[in-house]
Amino acid sequence: MWNKPHLLNALADLLLLVAAAAALAAGAVWLVRVPALPVERVDFTAPLDNTRREEVERVLQPTLKGNFFSINLEAVRGALERLPWVRKAQVRRIWPARLEIAVEEHKAVARWGEGKGELVNRYGEVFTAMTSENKLAALPLLYGPAGAAPEVLTRYGELVEQFAKVGEKPVQLLLTPRLAWQLKLASGMAVNLGREQAKAPLSERLRRFLEVWPEKIGKLATRPEMIDLRYPNGFAMRFAGEGKGK
Repeated sequence: MWNKPHLLNALADLLLLVAAAAALAAGAVWLVRVPALPVERVDFTAPLDNTRREEVERVLQPTLKGNFFSINLEAVRGALERLPWVRKAQVRRIWPARLEIAVEEHKAVARWGEGKGELVNRYGEVFTAMTSENKLAALPLLYGPAGAAPEVLTRYGELVEQFAKVGEKPVQLLLTPRLAWQLKLASGMAVNLGREQAKAPLSERLRRFLEVWPEKIGKLATRPEMIDLRYPNGFAMRFAGEGKGK
């Protein structure tokens, strides 16, 4: 081998590569273990509207172990996303001693269910969090089978737009286990929308009803207690203190 310079050169190159790799590995271990390079600041890219500072400090403290390189960013992210109002969090290192955190909080657009502190965000996701009574009272109440929140929220948005044409505002919408829709308006009137029907779709029944609203409902001295739209060719009205009538 000593008489073959090309083999010696190749061996020398290999040894240099091995030495360089070992040096890099040793450097990486040193960077991870060295007590220097601490994280000195944690910055949030935007203020948090619903998440309190003490909540953030409580969940972050156990995760901020190690130095700038060794801190587990996934652990930091996971800890933040377990907070009630946090929907998503992103964490990144900013050289030389800073973490930058971007948090997307839930934006509650409705209450969900019955008194369990559940809310619905704008994506139709159900989450549990505490908020003030005033804020809760301003939110509509939606309810339906498990997993139905996106559908109920979408339907509610459509109904808000449709009833605005007659000066009414939906405040409650229920999808029953049998997939029938029940609505309550801010005026106190209940509207039984019923189920989807092949020959008389819900949207068509509602359209016809709202077309005659100004004449049939708007001019009444006393508003009905309940409107029943389950009929394919008409609707029924019930007034307080009496039975059903057409």
